[in-house]
Amino acid sequence: HAALSRRYVLCEVVSEDPRCRQCIEDRALGLAVRDAIARVHGDYGLACCSISFTGAGGTGGPRGAGSLRSRSPARVSPAVKYLNAYTGTVLLRCRKDSYRLLCSALPFVRHLESRAQRYPCFLNTLHVGGTIRTCQKFLIQYNRTQLLRLLQNCTNEEERQCIQKSLLSCSLTEEQSQSGDEEEDDGTE
Repeated sequence: HAALSRRYVLCEVVSEDPRCRQCIEDRALGLAVRDAIARVHGDYGLACCSISFTGAGGTGGPRGAGSLRSRSPARVSPAVKYLNAYTGTVLLRCRKDSYRLLCSALPFVRHLESRAQRYPCFLNTLHVGGTIRTCQKFLIQYNRTQLLRLLQNCTNEEERQCIQKSLLSCSLTEEQSQSGDEEEDDGTE
């Protein structure tokens, strides 16, 4: 099942412009990633990654081509599996045999374009995993580490209590329903 093997690349969008995160869209991110691949690896790299992103290329079977989201020709950026604009967290999916091409091109994403605006940024690769679940587990641990660093860097007790109060006031919303197709992809490894 080598053709079914996928890699999920977990990244964060880093930008000094706070408007950048507010305007992140999966389409703009997908275009920026494809542009970087084309600049770094040319037509060959773009072709490998495009096949990888769309799930085409003779994967066969009812689930071989990925989710309906991946097969849709109207979508320009099927590589973006998950995007949280608020946190800047991005999950990109590609075939196992082309994830190195993707990862080596990510540092060349220098900006995102949205609503006729160009926002300077870069993508910081956090983790490469074989399933969405391993990326989720990594992200939980990464966020815990970041929170501990944030708390350790507090200069006084008031800052520390403010951060702790903010964390305690956070709650999860019922946004899990949109990730229904993730479970399907998780089982293809």
